[in-house]
Amino acid sequence: MNAIGIIGAMEVEVAQLKQRMEDVQVRTKANMEFCEGILKDKKVIVVRSGVGKVNAAICTQILVDDYKVEAIINTGIAGSLKNEINIGDIVISKEAMYHDVDATVWGYRKGWIPQMKTSRFRAHEGLVLLAVQTCRKVNPEIGVSTGVIVSGDQFISDAEKKAEIKKVFDASCTEMEGAAIAHTAWLNQVPFVIIRAISDKADNSAVMDYDEFEKQAIEHCVRLVENMVEEL
Repeated sequence: MNAIGIIGAMEVEVAQLKQRMEDVQVRTKANMEFCEGILKDKKVIVVRSGVGKVNAAICTQILVDDYKVEAIINTGIAGSLKNEINIGDIVISKEAMYHDVDATVWGYRKGWIPQMKTSRFRAHEGLVLLAVQTCRKVNPEIGVSTGVIVSGDQFISDAEKKAEIKKVFDASCTEMEGAAIAHTAWLNQVPFVIIRAISDKADNSAVMDYDEFEKQAIEHCVRLVENMVEEL
């Protein structure tokens, strides 16, 4: 594999991975620091995209164009949309969609992008399987599942909004970057997988839970990604 792109939305999500890298070269583009180096004897590019869909899409395209990555792993945190998915658990993407795209006035289903062949961006099956197996191995104390991950430029902390998203998309969790990364990877035919550690319940308790569980959630993600890279 030529190179693996690893994207996190926030610095805290990628800092631990950077610390584990060797022979690091840092290049700044589009106000993002792309850290190229060796992790577990593999060439990786670790980068913080910033929060939101536009930042995530730009970051992914740079990885494709400038670094010729052959796989993209997006790691981060999310809010659970299902009662059985608890804080601390990890969700691996089967598919990613936008929950805030609405072209229903033209006859499209909610979440569907006009004039595109698909708006359900399917993750690479091999990467999904590897992520699940690795998580069970290195994080045996937490739950791991696969499902639909939805993204939008909103932090969901309202029970009513959560119920609406869950009903429309039957999604497992919600966050702010994954679908944009999946969309960009799909357009470029680059395999991807999204990994989300659950930091809150995406309801009225979300703001209270977020800070308390963020650190633990990120540690689970970092452990998983590092061991995935070793197996690729």
